[in-house]
Amino acid sequence: MSPRPAPRTAPRSRPGPDDLRRTFEAVPARTSADGEPFADSWWGRAWVAALESLSMDEARLARGRTYADGGHVAAITVTPGRVVAYVHGSRPRPYRAELRLRTFTDTGWDALLDAVAARPGHLSALLAKEMPHSLAETAQEADIRLLPAAGDLDPSCSCPDHGRPCKHVAALCFQTARLLDSDPFVLLLMRGRGERELLDELGRRNAEHSARERPAASAAPSVAAGAALADRFLPPLPLPLPVPPHPGQPPSYPDLPGARDPLGLDHLATDAAARAHGLLTTGRDPLAGLTAWQDAVRLAAARPTAGLTATTRALYRELAYATGRTTTDLARAVAAWRQGDAEGLTVLETPWDPPAGPFDRARPALAAADFPRFQPWRNHLTHPGGALQLRFGHDGRWYGYESDPGADDWWPRATPDTDPVSALEALLGG
Repeated sequence: MSPRPAPRTAPRSRPGPDDLRRTFEAVPARTSADGEPFADSWWGRAWVAALESLSMDEARLARGRTYADGGHVAAITVTPGRVVAYVHGSRPRPYRAELRLRTFTDTGWDALLDAVAARPGHLSALLAKEMPHSLAETAQEADIRLLPAAGDLDPSCSCPDHGRPCKHVAALCFQTARLLDSDPFVLLLMRGRGERELLDELGRRNAEHSARERPAASAAPSVAAGAALADRFLPPLPLPLPVPPHPGQPPSYPDLPGARDPLGLDHLATDAAARAHGLLTTGRDPLAGLTAWQDAVRLAAARPTAGLTATTRALYRELAYATGRTTTDLARAVAAWRQGDAEGLTVLETPWDPPAGPFDRARPALAAADFPRFQPWRNHLTHPGGALQLRFGHDGRWYGYESDPGADDWWPRATPDTDPVSALEALLGG
């Protein structure tokens, strides 16, 4: 079966802030096979099912479908609770067909928007002009019936036929299903809210929901270390000694059976001394909020990047053992830390639901740059081939990841960027 051409849905409405009136151009005649669904999407077919359950006259429905296929339906105007179009019948003068649909109350909209905002995937789907089954189920959980049933549709027409619906309204219904196929916001407009208003309100509620779920920052100590020691009149501390280079043999350490690696301990002691010096001189420890795992990753990332020496491998083993991770886990985390410090590690390990805004604009930007359609999941955008991925961080930057196709073994690559296209180009160039 060849794909059905999507209707041209460019609105010709008067400019206005409420976006509550949209007019769609007439769709040219087309051919359809018997038994072929009139709508492609499941929500478009649900609309047709509501129409068919409204009528007991299959002949009128068949005639209405023929009118819709034949291009008899002129431009369609959609406003809250109403769909109107002129339909050309057997007489020279067209008939005015109208279909009314019950709109949601303000209370109903509040319940629906709160439920949708709690699941950002719904917003991403709507921006892609899709309506997942889960969106209708979310609406139903909020006691809102998004898709119409037979009792929700109220047809009328200027023709002398008193059928409910007549063939002209049936033609309008079938053609409306094609509009719904390409843009589910048409259904939401029928229910009472315009696209612009809905996106703004969903973005605001989604941001509020994300802020409520974000863990609160740990409280800082109430007394700075400098203030606690101010009355002791301690002399200024000397600068910490630099870490000595080891171009030849390492310094001599006692070789005790079962002892931890001495060079790793030396590295840890040097780092601890540097942190203690900073704490006593400034009264602040910028690393105090790190978890044991984050601190272990930071320590490993501070080692030289040119290959894994025996000393570095020993340090990795010590840190992985102390944190209950594998050396592979640590190596991947080190790559994330070098990519974006603590935020890079968060991007690696913690998927999250970004609010409306830059994340939703990324896919159109990538498509405009001739990159393939990326698949969204939470804060991830994945290449259809499964080898490239972009992840959106809390800092507003895009982090590149790479994996063998189909392996689902993602490793941080390239430098993050606030522009998704630049981040992807850096990933491809790397």
